[in-house]
Amino acid sequence: MKTKDFRYDLPKRLIAQRPIERRDESRLLVVDKTRGTRHHTRFKRLHEHLRTGDVLVLNDTAVRRARLTGQNEKTGGTIEVLLLREKERDVFEALAKKAKKVRKGTRLVFGDGLLKMECVGIGEEGLRDFRLEYEGDFDFLLEKLGEMPLPPYIHEKLEDADRYQTVYSQEKKSAAAPTAGLHFTKDYLGFLQERGIGFATLTLHVGLGTFRPVSVENIEDHEMHEEYYVVSEDAAETINRAKRERRRVIAVGTTSVRTLETVATPEGSIAPGSGRSDLFIRPGYRFKVVDCLLTNFHLPESTLLMLVSAFARRKIILEAYKEAIEKEYRFFSFGDAMFLTDEL
Repeated sequence: MKTKDFRYDLPKRLIAQRPIERRDESRLLVVDKTRGTRHHTRFKRLHEHLRTGDVLVLNDTAVRRARLTGQNEKTGGTIEVLLLREKERDVFEALAKKAKKVRKGTRLVFGDGLLKMECVGIGEEGLRDFRLEYEGDFDFLLEKLGEMPLPPYIHEKLEDADRYQTVYSQEKKSAAAPTAGLHFTKDYLGFLQERGIGFATLTLHVGLGTFRPVSVENIEDHEMHEEYYVVSEDAAETINRAKRERRRVIAVGTTSVRTLETVATPEGSIAPGSGRSDLFIRPGYRFKVVDCLLTNFHLPESTLLMLVSAFARRKIILEAYKEAIEKEYRFFSFGDAMFLTDEL
């Protein structure tokens, strides 16, 4: 398939620039993944489309304050760096603005010397490897020096950094939020549990590659990024029990989908463990575990749009997006949600 097959026109005014006041007041487009029938509602009414015994699979990763602004130690010029992932002890892959000025051996200074970085490797598209120098606790240092790394299509300042975290987030190692989970409140999670909805938690640390448009003409030529995941024995057992009992496994977000399908056996069970996933899910993929998908609206020509177009048919997804645009849904990270189900 061609990358252009996943193109659509979105008015800029529909790109949500800030979170809605209450998380679960966002809109929800419910779509039958087979027939394409649609229903418009609010996220706080998601339970009307769930069944007792369903298992929601949540990604509990948290976003770290990984956007840092410092100076070139030699020239004094300002430079911005976004830490993406730790490749080895105190060596990070990062995205550097004005990357052409960052060569191997370039040294950067942050927070009057509290943190220093030396470029030790050159990658593609602005990627650099930095060796970090600091004293004390690194996570504490990031909280002090760093800023929340909002996606480039968000131009407004985020007043409350917690709104770019899910209410169940744990370890701060992601460069971006698993945004489908941003709609849940603690109260609504408790309400769902009281109604007999089960939960399983896994971890996938989100990298920027998730959001980048595919740049090749044929999607089969796209090289997928890697992201680190962990699936515990408890989560695997919860999901496997649901599959044995023919209860639905509902992935909250594309990151949960990729993790589940990465660790799935050919028979459709889950194997606990950890590793790095470069699974590229696109039309033609046969899902082994996931029955339903709760997700946000994704960028044109992105791997995420290709994933949801594999879960339902591309025609169904693009028609749903067209209707969402006509009804002025809010798009992307702080936008509204879609529930791909099998019941309408």
